[in-house]
Amino acid sequence: MSLAVQLGIVVGYLVLALLIGVAAYRLTDRTAEDYYLASRTFGTVVLLFTTFATLLSAFTFFAGPNTAYRAGPEWILVMGVMDGIIFAVLWYLVGYKQWLVGREHGYLTLGEMLGDRFGSDGLRALVAGISLFWLFPYVMLQQMGAGTALAALTDGAVPYWAGAGLITLFMIVYVVLAGMRGVAWTDTLQGAFMLVTVWAALLWILAVAGGPSAATAELVGVAPEFTALGGDFYTPAFVVTQAVSIAFGVAMFPQVNQRFFVARSRTVLKRTFALWPVLVLALFVPAFMLGAWARGLGIEAAPGANVLPLLLAEYTPVWFAALVIAGAVAAMMSSSDSMLLSGSSYFTRDIYRPFVNPAASERREDLLGRVGVAVFATGAFLASLLRPGTLLEVGATAFGGFAQLALPVIVALYWTGTTRTGIAAGIVGSQAFYLASVFLPFVPTAYWGWGASLFGMALGLALTLGVSRVTTPAAGERRAIYFEFAD
Repeated sequence: MSLAVQLGIVVGYLVLALLIGVAAYRLTDRTAEDYYLASRTFGTVVLLFTTFATLLSAFTFFAGPNTAYRAGPEWILVMGVMDGIIFAVLWYLVGYKQWLVGREHGYLTLGEMLGDRFGSDGLRALVAGISLFWLFPYVMLQQMGAGTALAALTDGAVPYWAGAGLITLFMIVYVVLAGMRGVAWTDTLQGAFMLVTVWAALLWILAVAGGPSAATAELVGVAPEFTALGGDFYTPAFVVTQAVSIAFGVAMFPQVNQRFFVARSRTVLKRTFALWPVLVLALFVPAFMLGAWARGLGIEAAPGANVLPLLLAEYTPVWFAALVIAGAVAAMMSSSDSMLLSGSSYFTRDIYRPFVNPAASERREDLLGRVGVAVFATGAFLASLLRPGTLLEVGATAFGGFAQLALPVIVALYWTGTTRTGIAAGIVGSQAFYLASVFLPFVPTAYWGWGASLFGMALGLALTLGVSRVTTPAAGERRAIYFEFAD
């Protein structure tokens, strides 16, 4: 009976999301701009919650508590305080500029904007290809999270592959139907649902454990080192590497970067990034503290296991644990649906249209985008069955890859002297350096404790500036950057 209740709650939630997608499908025009950007009509609440829910993935809901369980609650500083603030600043520096340009020129993707600025379809495809490459493991991360969560919730009755397959199936059907409008509607629902369930879980477990003081006392008795800052894990180099890589990587995530284009007005955009740090802390603090307190409450989590489902199974009723796991599945769906939608737009707009069929109609592009969603999600599901690393390892690697794009893009947005050769050198050089650190065993992943992603970012910045200084604009480049109209 408990298994039926658990699966009924999780599947019931997925069906509700699917019904919202069907409603959005009925209102979506068969044009690329409406399918991918909902015709740039988002208000403050929808834009805030769709960005919020898009970012709160398995990396947040499971990797975060897992890290707090094993190393202490300072992960709140990395993800909550530092990245909440850094990304809010980047939202202004990058997002506001992109919104202004996108409104003026009708851009749908980052590659489209840069390709037009530098008169280069090759640069456009380069940005799209790199983005799709790093997006793949992050979609896979959501499927890994869903598979492990449902297996833990049902004590293995639902195997890993079935849980990952279930979330993949719903993602495909939902995104193919819904488009950006449906994604944003369900993201708003899912963001609110996540906040409510994680706070309810915190209050419930603390009530059973005797309150926060009692839970903290138990934690201190088991792991007294958790009460002090620093330690072997949270070194300054590790904290800064993770915070910077994640924040700058988030700004280049296709699903986040596209949301820089969709605000209805500049007022909406400014309100949203001002509210962002508050909303982030409202979720991260309870989620990560649950992970840390679980250590003192006697939860035994094997390496690679997710601690949150184990804690819920021990301290809450079956139906409540299923509700919270449904919230976690909501986090994974709200990330994956946006990733798949943005990934398909990068493929159709920046690779298929310029190189395969420049005369493609809007309806053909719309159809191809929906097919691309299914192919990409299926490939990521098959790769997720291999479980190439922990959730933290896979997520951190993807963040670092996206972060390599950030500084060359920021330079191009603000410096009129940036040349096509300069930005291409910055992107290729930093990506090559970072890829070597990830895939070549003889290349270090860190230097003096500082992650290779930071050195790759510095290399990308130096190459963009240096090469632009010694090269001249190529034919087709817009030498004068076109933001003056918005000043």
